[in-house]
Amino acid sequence: MTLTPVATGPAIVVCSTCRAAPNQRVDTQGSTGGARLVAVLRAVQQADPHYAGIAVQDMPCLFACSRHCVVYIRAPGRIGYVLGDFTPDEAAARAILDYAVHHAASSEGIVDYADWPEGVKGHFLVRTPPEGFVAS
Repeated sequence: MTLTPVATGPAIVVCSTCRAAPNQRVDTQGSTGGARLVAVLRAVQQADPHYAGIAVQDMPCLFACSRHCVVYIRAPGRIGYVLGDFTPDEAAARAILDYAVHHAASSEGIVDYADWPEGVKGHFLVRTPPEGFVAS
């Protein structure tokens, strides 16, 4: 694996090799769930200028292999979050993008629960501190 430079702003990093479902590596068209989720996120983002400030990036394997359709939401100087077990569809993409917009607008990456889109509730797996910080 080689590191590839990307924009340093707010981003959703999608595991492009994630399974399509808990017991299904690829869908009936031969696509991984991660690849489908990347495509849907990009299509929703392109269709709605509200999401223009959030980059949709992908990479193979985020090492959350016991889950499927995993994303990492990050922004400079903010706590990051790994979420998973999404269905790679438009509803999930909108919920992920909506959460990423709130996350990017927050000062430390902490989004009030009242602002969480319904579609991300129950999907949080891990939170990561920004470089140089730990949460207290």
